[in-house]
Amino acid sequence: MIVINSQIKIFTNEIKFQAIRSGGPGGQHVNKVSTAVILKYDVSNQPYPEWFLNALKKNLNSSQLSNDKVITIKSSQYRSQKRNKEDAINRLTRLFKKSCERIKYRRKTHPTKKSKEKRLLTKKINSEKKSLRKKPNIYD
Repeated sequence: MIVINSQIKIFTNEIKFQAIRSGGPGGQHVNKVSTAVILKYDVSNQPYPEWFLNALKKNLNSSQLSNDKVITIKSSQYRSQKRNKEDAINRLTRLFKKSCERIKYRRKTHPTKKSKEKRLLTKKINSEKKSLRKKPNIYD
């Protein structure tokens, strides 16, 4: 079991792996050995909160989450099956950690009375400075 936080855990006995042949580096070895791994994890069987499931949907591609709530992650980065399994599990835990983070919403604030007064005072001072720069009016 991989613990993400107090509410959310990844049950390792529910993770299913499928080995497939992968492309990429390896030469003739690639054509003989199944080193790529597809990780499948069923979220519907676990008691996850609704907000977490919604966050998972947002963080996953449409191809990674099926209609029956099974997460699919393919890993073919490495030349060994063991390292690809580790990579797939790491990607799943990163995904769960990212989905656990709650967004802090901005709270609207208003300027204080003192800051409003200060702003108006500086405007008044600047206005007086600029009025002194004008040419004097003959009729005054």
